[in-house]
Amino acid sequence: MLALVVQSLSSDLSGVDLIEVTRPERKPGQVLVKVRAVSLNFPDLLMTRGEYQLKPALPFVAGLEFAGDVADADADGPFRVGDAVFGGQKTGAFAQYAVVDAAALRSVPGGMDHATAASLGAAYSTAYTGLVELGGLEAGQWVLVHGATGGVGLAACDLAKALGAKVIATTGSEGKIAALKAACNPDAVIVADGRFRDAVSGITGGRLCDLVYDPVGGDIFDESTRCVAFGGKLLVIGFAGGRIADISTNIPLIKGFSVVGVRAGEYARRFPDRGARIRDAWLGLAAQGKLHPHIDRVLPLSRWREAYEAMAHREIVGKIVLEPGA
Repeated sequence: MLALVVQSLSSDLSGVDLIEVTRPERKPGQVLVKVRAVSLNFPDLLMTRGEYQLKPALPFVAGLEFAGDVADADADGPFRVGDAVFGGQKTGAFAQYAVVDAAALRSVPGGMDHATAASLGAAYSTAYTGLVELGGLEAGQWVLVHGATGGVGLAACDLAKALGAKVIATTGSEGKIAALKAACNPDAVIVADGRFRDAVSGITGGRLCDLVYDPVGGDIFDESTRCVAFGGKLLVIGFAGGRIADISTNIPLIKGFSVVGVRAGEYARRFPDRGARIRDAWLGLAAQGKLHPHIDRVLPLSRWREAYEAMAHREIVGKIVLEPGA
């Protein structure tokens, strides 16, 4: 089968190639999936450079999440050949076939296509864990979402709106404002460039934000400490901006807010009952048609480099989906 393999780490994708590899064989309790769609996540890019906290042994098949059809499964298991499923694991998604534990798969909601299903898991699990489970999101609260044109940021905007919150979405580019408004219908959009606290204050009537969702870090995090309401929470999702910010502890003390680290996957592993509840909650919303993953473009897996470079250069709004083909 064809698979996208990271053979060596590099800053320019020179260690990545689409090559023929042996099709994986499943073991009891596992499912062989014919992959129909995979979605690109920022950790996928970071892992090609060795810059993500997870550092798989080389070589490895890239890709966190996928959707496809069951090709083989245990006769007494939860899935049958032909079932449409989606799921993910740490690596191995960017291939024509993937083997995954049955417990890590879910049925694709009725009426949802493979591309949309492949775009759900990582982004919405992170959004729900951060905003609801750890953030305590309530209807009517103000939520400031940074990096809102990325898959994780857009999912947070979409989820917060679905749950009745008021959303201020940020982007680093004036040129993406119209696309961002169309993608998730936030209550306001601002360009997060330099000082944006006054803009946030003006939008919220001086109230500032109950929750700040930050997958960017660096200067964005620094300014966000001025945007959190007393008693609010600043959710640390990642560091797509490159710099890991520091904070003096007197700032959250005086301003009365919490800084909360969000690692959705690790949270679910450490607290499996909570993880299952979180998954069932966002999956239920998706099945009801209340969540709307935004797909920027769909490309064949053969154009993987174009996809990775578009993500690296911040050229997308939402998710890029790749299709491995036959």
